[in-house]
Amino acid sequence: MDNSCRQIIEVLERLDSKISGPIPLPTEFRRYTVNRATFVKKDAREQFEMRIHKRLIDILDPTQKLIESLSDINLPAGVDIEIKTV
Repeated sequence: MDNSCRQIIEVLERLDSKISGPIPLPTEFRRYTVNRATFVKKDAREQFEMRIHKRLIDILDPTQKLIESLSDINLPAGVDIEIKTV
């Protein structure tokens, strides 16, 4: 996660943009409980947990070229970029 943030910041610094962040946001937990048996033995259950870590990088005065370069970055599996313009 931190390596991906560094990679994004390097791209932003190459294009001379002003940034704020990365700001760590609270970790989101998703918990799932699954029965081990299909029909009987309700007491036998497995519990799984998925943790979602998020970082916020605020770009001041973004340009169209900057947004295109962010969408072209190769990131590892499981790391996504969500771009919102306000």
